[in-house]
Amino acid sequence: MNTLGRLSPTEYGHVAVCAGGDSAERAVSLNSGAAVLQGLHARGISAELVDLDQDFYPRAIAAEFDRVFIAIHGRGGEDGALQGFLDLLKLPYTGSGLAASVLAMNKQLSKSIWHLAGLATPAWRQVNGRSELHAAANELGLPLMVKPVSEGSSVGISLVEEQSQLDDAWLLADACDQPVITEQFIDGNEYTLAIVQGQPLPLIKITTPNRFYDYQAKYASEQTGYHCPSGLSEQSELVISNLAMQAFAAIGGSGWGRVDFMVDGQGKPWLVEANTVPGLTDHSLVPMAARAFGWQLEELIERILQSSFSHQPNLIDPVGDANG
Repeated sequence: MNTLGRLSPTEYGHVAVCAGGDSAERAVSLNSGAAVLQGLHARGISAELVDLDQDFYPRAIAAEFDRVFIAIHGRGGEDGALQGFLDLLKLPYTGSGLAASVLAMNKQLSKSIWHLAGLATPAWRQVNGRSELHAAANELGLPLMVKPVSEGSSVGISLVEEQSQLDDAWLLADACDQPVITEQFIDGNEYTLAIVQGQPLPLIKITTPNRFYDYQAKYASEQTGYHCPSGLSEQSELVISNLAMQAFAAIGGSGWGRVDFMVDGQGKPWLVEANTVPGLTDHSLVPMAARAFGWQLEELIERILQSSFSHQPNLIDPVGDANG
């Protein structure tokens, strides 16, 4: 098992746990930020929770923070915007850099890269209106998913199983004010694999009585199941783990993240999306996988914080992350 190379708490300096923002995932982000803050304090690390609002930017420019733990989910914090700002300031931060954040957040871009790399991902089309959505449905067939390209937490996503549902699906996705894609629906089981500092964590199988793992299943339902061990054979889990590592590397992901899959009835895994800033509450998927691997939440959070050294000039990552 990978042993944490501990630093003195003072070597991290003062950490801004950046959370909140104004995306559709604001509430989830604030919960993650609170968990991160508690974990850092438990390790004796100086940190404060800072909402990603106008006050954050002047404070960062004034060098009030030594590094930033990014706990922003969705647009504004997970999509490269915050990463680019911090790069200009040469202010170290956790997780992936600007380019990988852009690619992971945009489902169409990440799927295009995976397709070019020969990695299996469901067929998709960008659609620019209801008529194009109807044409794509005729081409790809039903059922299919309709998604805004750059939202997380299943915001704005619909599963369309009948032609009569297409117009409502378009309205829901288009309301997110961004491009829309439609994607072949893979009928099977959903799995997710977390990666932290180059280490793949145990696979989690997700079960839900809903037709797909939507926002309600993620945050409201008490019937959603998370299974770790996943129930797959060791060989099957290795295949998915390797695919996740390839997918994350293909978009330039580093530090930590999560890759989501559907596995069809023949046992073939299909890449759905990558997340560069997944949730970090004690009920979230990455902490769940970390616990199965033997890491408690506080250790996981410090490991993620150590990824900030890969964005800090003239310093070597203390964990020795070759992927960072």
